[in-house]
Amino acid sequence: MSGSTRHVAAPPAGSAREIAEAVRRGERSAREVLDAHLTRIAEVDADLHAFNLVIADEARAEADALDRAVAAGVTPGPLAGVPVALKDNICTRGVATTCSSRILEGWHPPYDATVVERLRAAGAIVVGKTNLDEFAMGSSTENSAFGPTHNPHDVTRVPGGSSGGSAAAVAAGLAPVALGSDTGGSIRQPAALCGVVGVKPTYGRVSRYGLVAFASSLDQIGPFATTVADAAAVLDVIGGHDPLDSTSIPEAAPSLSAALDEGVAGLRVGVVAELMGEGVAPVVADRVRAAADSLAAAGAEVGEASVPAAVYGLTAYYLIAPAEASSNLARYDGVRYGLRVDAPTTAEMMTATRTAGFGAEVKRRIMLGTYALSAGYYDAYYGKALKVRTLIIRDFAAAYERFDLLLSPTSPTTAFTFGAKSDPMAMYMNDVCTIPSNLSGDPAVSVPFGFDEAGLPVGVQVLAPALGEAVMLRAAAVLEAAAPVREERS
Repeated sequence: MSGSTRHVAAPPAGSAREIAEAVRRGERSAREVLDAHLTRIAEVDADLHAFNLVIADEARAEADALDRAVAAGVTPGPLAGVPVALKDNICTRGVATTCSSRILEGWHPPYDATVVERLRAAGAIVVGKTNLDEFAMGSSTENSAFGPTHNPHDVTRVPGGSSGGSAAAVAAGLAPVALGSDTGGSIRQPAALCGVVGVKPTYGRVSRYGLVAFASSLDQIGPFATTVADAAAVLDVIGGHDPLDSTSIPEAAPSLSAALDEGVAGLRVGVVAELMGEGVAPVVADRVRAAADSLAAAGAEVGEASVPAAVYGLTAYYLIAPAEASSNLARYDGVRYGLRVDAPTTAEMMTATRTAGFGAEVKRRIMLGTYALSAGYYDAYYGKALKVRTLIIRDFAAAYERFDLLLSPTSPTTAFTFGAKSDPMAMYMNDVCTIPSNLSGDPAVSVPFGFDEAGLPVGVQVLAPALGEAVMLRAAAVLEAAAPVREERS
């Protein structure tokens, strides 16, 4: 990485909605928009490594086809000409999908994920696949087999994870919007550290068909964007029932964009006491309290909420998620996908392939999950973790009887330097505020709300009950409007 660039975050060259409107009106061509973003990628991605792969030729062909359709009088979709970056665990037909792992070397999916089909049908242009912690296991994007991604606000620091590439791409102006996956906070935490909006929808609201599984009962696809309105627009496109996903909610998704301007007057908002305690940096706690004050000033009724079982979320998650991962990742055996290391016997071949193909963190979680599911330990560990998950669901339900929305930090700290949390437990603590929503299946969004003393972004998390995205994003829009403006550094 060159040492000349420390700060490469950039204001957006037009929001996704502005780009789409200009393309629809013929004021800008999709090719012009795309080329501007490809130029930006060429200028700064060597410093960031947000992308594992840029598919410039395919993107130009799609942009040219869209421009021809507009010229012919065809009305393009709601995301016409908007460049989109995809986390590299979302399948793209004929384009390498690696999960930032050596074990998927050479694998090209024969189909598109449902979210990719829906984005393209809406006129969006896929520009490339973004870096991540291997198989989405991490909180810093340091665990990628292809090297780390750097934070656009300070390239000596991590962007968060596991969707760090997608967050960095949006923050640096490489794409107006991007998709990530969120299993324990992997959209919201990097969104907070990179200073962008990141949404984890209700489990089942967005199809997981074509998302390479980490922990199937927790994984959810969602958007990164520079504005709440852009995030809502993307969710309007990718959300809704999908018969190809057995966990998809069998009903049409309502328009989220239509409700954004309704404000928060009369809403009850609770600051979660259990997520404001030990481990949360003072500047982060101060930003959450300031966000609560902003919501109160906008007409919300703000109080203190309690979700007692949330304090056990981290413990339950790191039994449930590795257990599901140990099962999901058993398919990578050298026979069906990607890498194969030859050996004299089948068992030796599988062992050699998995030894060479998986990184240290993935191996750690497979071993932990296999142990938790093993005879004699299933009831003692995995079974108890499922009971804790039920308690968390019940405690959230009780909190939502008193409050319409909840408020908390997204990440306990701002972006940290590379290697600062090499101890696994220290790294896992980054997800303490985000994991509870994955265990409950409820939606949550991270909104940038100010900066720390070093000028690094702070994210505030708005949580809502299941299917409460519309109200949640209304509050997010109010916070976005009230957020402090960054002071330029010399």
